[in-house]
Amino acid sequence: MSKKIIISTVLLFAVFAFMGFMASEKITVKGSDTMVILSQRWAERFMSGHGNVSIQVTGGGSGTGISALINGTTDICNASRPMKQSEIKKLKERFGSLGVEIPCAKDGITIYLHLSNGVSNLTMAQLKQIYTGQITNWKQVGGNDTKIVMYSRENNSGTYVYFKDNVLGGQDYAPACQNLPGTAAVVNAVSKDVNGIGYGGHGYSKGVKMCKVNGIDPTLGNISSGKYPISRSLYMYLRNKPTGSVKQFIDWILSSEGQKVVSDIGYFPLR
Repeated sequence: MSKKIIISTVLLFAVFAFMGFMASEKITVKGSDTMVILSQRWAERFMSGHGNVSIQVTGGGSGTGISALINGTTDICNASRPMKQSEIKKLKERFGSLGVEIPCAKDGITIYLHLSNGVSNLTMAQLKQIYTGQITNWKQVGGNDTKIVMYSRENNSGTYVYFKDNVLGGQDYAPACQNLPGTAAVVNAVSKDVNGIGYGGHGYSKGVKMCKVNGIDPTLGNISSGKYPISRSLYMYLRNKPTGSVKQFIDWILSSEGQKVVSDIGYFPLR
């Protein structure tokens, strides 16, 4: 092997080593499936201007993200519901901290219907009756004389918990309800099922009909003002006050540039 080739090889390895060093700061983000697309876009935009930071985003549900935060296996937890007192207690027992809650966007839990469904409005009471099994036919709410097919998230989902607490009044979902692993799966199922109904984040509502709730559309104005009855905040949770690259990332998310990404994805900015 010639000296030139040896020198070139050494330089090449040096460049790769330098690049690896430059990208050595890694941030892990885990949790809410509702927030996955949004968080991935945040990560992409932030990394494009911060070449020394690598951000890994995964879903799995708010409950999964909170467990990872408690176990010390993620830097940031995404959650579409507030942490429970029992979860905060576990965090304190392990790390001596109550954690840090950071609202980062707003969302309205959207009711998905098939595009051909003649129903355009459901009340909160009707939604509760549908998902607890008291209303089983679309005819009972002004639709066709056909069976209602319910789709829901799995119980590790923050959206599942929020819907149960705030729409079902804490009652159990009907046994006939089909639980699916992600919001995209719920939307896909409803888009193919003329008798289907589902719920999830506003940013996923493509190829389905968005149903009014109590006569109110899930629009920016209605969700931002809280007029839409199933409005909620989306959160990031940390074990301690952020520092370094994590703080830079969160500050950027809360900036006008980061909040514009929220609007681009189909959710709603904090202001």
